[in-house]
Amino acid sequence: MSPKKWQISRRTMLRGMGAAIALPLLDAMVPSRAYAAKKAAKAPVRMACMYFPNGAWMDTWIPKTTGVDFELPYALEPLADFKTALNIFSGLDKAQSKEGDGHYAKTANFLTGLKVAKTTGKDISVGGISMDQLAASHIGHNTPLPSLELGIDPVISGIDSNVGFTRLYGSYISWRSATVPVAKEINPRFVYERLFGSSGTNNKRQAKEYRSLLDMALEDANALRGKLGRDDQIKLDEYLESVRAVEKRIEFGLNKKRSDWQPNKDVTIPEPPDAKPPADFREHVTLMLDLMVLAFQTDSTRVQSFMFANDVSGRNFSFLPGVSGGHHDMSHHENKEEKITQYREINRWHCAQLAYLLGKLRDVKEGEGTLLDNSMILFGSSISDGNRHDPNNLPIVVAGGAGGAFKTGRHIAAEKGTPLCNLYLTMLGAMGVPADSFGDSTGTIKDVVVA
Repeated sequence: MSPKKWQISRRTMLRGMGAAIALPLLDAMVPSRAYAAKKAAKAPVRMACMYFPNGAWMDTWIPKTTGVDFELPYALEPLADFKTALNIFSGLDKAQSKEGDGHYAKTANFLTGLKVAKTTGKDISVGGISMDQLAASHIGHNTPLPSLELGIDPVISGIDSNVGFTRLYGSYISWRSATVPVAKEINPRFVYERLFGSSGTNNKRQAKEYRSLLDMALEDANALRGKLGRDDQIKLDEYLESVRAVEKRIEFGLNKKRSDWQPNKDVTIPEPPDAKPPADFREHVTLMLDLMVLAFQTDSTRVQSFMFANDVSGRNFSFLPGVSGGHHDMSHHENKEEKITQYREINRWHCAQLAYLLGKLRDVKEGEGTLLDNSMILFGSSISDGNRHDPNNLPIVVAGGAGGAFKTGRHIAAEKGTPLCNLYLTMLGAMGVPADSFGDSTGTIKDVVVA
């Protein structure tokens, strides 16, 4: 006769002094009549949509061969450890972006695939709901947060007088409807408090004092730990340590001096940033990626989006060896080798950030697999060659096995004219969203789906 298994709810939180800390998936949360039944429990599929601006130098992005026997090109080399978890796509187009301006409208419909209304006022439209928000509308009721939208840059406004489009379009990829963008959170502290913040009335006082949410919940954690099996105790300890590490880094970013902040050299110098977000761009990105992992790990949400920057970003990447200019300027390379070299280094840096995220996801064990196995991470840009503002043959990668729904480790070359929305429809299917079409889709991409 097997021993009785002590069980806790999937929604169990550590509580203390108004704090509420979500927990990772523990064995004790899995209903079981026997140990084997617990092992068979299936983790949910998560999806993240990650956007980087200004396109890519495609000669060092697309593998030269298709199928499984491909070599990673220069820009994608940082992803070498995850090659078998990747699907690299070429030949995917956004036909509805062939008209309009070079940047803003193409970013706005990155996840909708539909025509963007030309406007300089408030009558904005991206044609329909974005893919991530459609997924959230179907599965968001299963988690505390239906979706989580993150970014680095604040919203830009004004009008691009050259083409007659509002710059607002360049600040959003997630759209609740054709006319309603979903605001992204750029402050890691606020993201942290959305995920792990107070459930009581003293949240503002706690935030001002920057007291550790873990410290407030420690007593509850210790009581819970004594009821868990050894494997769950290890999971709980590792998880609490990861939360603590992120929190300490946020506190460091809040308190350190701003001497390392440098204004963008390619645009009008703005006012100094608020004291709260990290001063260093790289630290800001890393914190956001860590929080994305925690959001998935705790099942706080199953749908996320992340913008490395707004469109037409002129961020200076001089922290990279050999790079001295701004991102947007380098993307307008005019086929000059000195600019192309810097452009592809910026592409490579973005791929390295994806590799960092994938490593964190792979480190989280879920049942017989990992969080990466149970995720789909879309990574790409809304144009290909930034010099031509080309919406065809987009730089698109999807990482993760989608809970076993996707084959991985492939370069998939789509037939000419294949809509990017065909990939989105395929991803929606893996998320369990009942949809016959999405955007301008003409079908699904069968090469990626496990039969």
